[in-house]
Amino acid sequence: MVPILTKEPGALALASQIRDGAISPLEAVDAAITRIEALDGPINAVVVRDFDRARASARALDGHGHATGQPLFGVPMTIKESFDIAGLPTTWGRTRFAKNIAATDSTVVRQLKAAGAIFLGKTNVPPDLADWQSTNPVYGRTNNPHNHGRSPGGSSGGSAAAVASGMVPIEYGTDIGGSVRVPAHFCGVWGHKTSWGLISKAGHDHPALQAAGHDGILSIAGPLARNPDDLELLVRLTAQIPLLSHTKPLQKMRLLYVADHPASPVDSSVSGPIDAAVAALENAGIRVDRSSDLLPDLAEQHADYMRMLGIAMARGMPGPNGKRATATDWFDLLDLQARNEAAWARLFEQYDFVLAPPANVVAFEHDDRTVRDRTIMINGAEHPFAEGFAWAGIATFPNLPSTVIPVGSTGSLPCGMQVMGPKWSDLDCIDAARQMAAILPR
Repeated sequence: MVPILTKEPGALALASQIRDGAISPLEAVDAAITRIEALDGPINAVVVRDFDRARASARALDGHGHATGQPLFGVPMTIKESFDIAGLPTTWGRTRFAKNIAATDSTVVRQLKAAGAIFLGKTNVPPDLADWQSTNPVYGRTNNPHNHGRSPGGSSGGSAAAVASGMVPIEYGTDIGGSVRVPAHFCGVWGHKTSWGLISKAGHDHPALQAAGHDGILSIAGPLARNPDDLELLVRLTAQIPLLSHTKPLQKMRLLYVADHPASPVDSSVSGPIDAAVAALENAGIRVDRSSDLLPDLAEQHADYMRMLGIAMARGMPGPNGKRATATDWFDLLDLQARNEAAWARLFEQYDFVLAPPANVVAFEHDDRTVRDRTIMINGAEHPFAEGFAWAGIATFPNLPSTVIPVGSTGSLPCGMQVMGPKWSDLDCIDAARQMAAILPR
């Protein structure tokens, strides 16, 4: 299994210690700051630091930890740089926005502060959140805490690295092309891609657009943590609608394992640990199918997803034939997406969850080529880097929730697995993954 980098308690455990008086909020904050100062030099995850205000917030909480009704009372955390925190820069990794200081907190920050969390700062991203690496000209490069020569993922790479290394217990990121799931997979932590629209993205706006809280097609906000209980709490605290849970034992579930994708072969460093995890589930008496006629055409889905992703990320370019997309082009894609959502809904009438790789590789070596020019080795053969987005789009295009659970490693590099469910089944995805973790070898 993947090596454990920290024995630090999770958010719920730390909050319990604070409520019991074993540690004060200021002591919790000071301990996290000490860890950041000791560990972050070679990792470079926490690139915006707000330690003085964090200490002041903690002092204000000291002595008030009993019966507060705040589940994160006194718990220190960080958040992805692209979320606004009043008084701190929001640059999205672009030097021209280095002096863009947020005037107000994003909705997610306000919600977590209301739950008692104390923000120590913000974590690194790639420019415009558009890579599976987290390096930019403003803050430099973030390294994977398991191997500093490799990527922690992106675009929430600083988020996952901060959690995996033990600097903070919880984080919040965003995901449109795997940006929560891939860093969780690369760094060996838990991550959750929420159902589209579940979490507000107000205050998560590109400085060039200032879109006033527009959720953005395909894009979601989602949490990262070192355990499923913290992950569930973060979803509950930030959800815009009440979520229902239909928990049942794994042994009564029917699962589908999607091991292959026509647009993206998977390296053995990923397929090996996931195959072993699936075999462990089967040995525990859980039904796992390897194919289904109900599965949508993944090649078509991927092509539609990449067209929609490109248009959404570039505000209309490129559209068909390299020209600006028209309203007709966009509505045609929305129709295709709606049909794809319906196809997945029919599949979930027969299956409880779908298992899949989060990416086609484990953490790769730093590579400064563009995503378009970059290549990746898959089982000894060179492939276009962008193929890997097929495993992000499998849940993104139909707007489905997906929990990434750590399932093993190849050498010292972690490997995760996606647990996808029907739309709005976010809590059930996390619970199913929690039950799987109890079965898998530790």
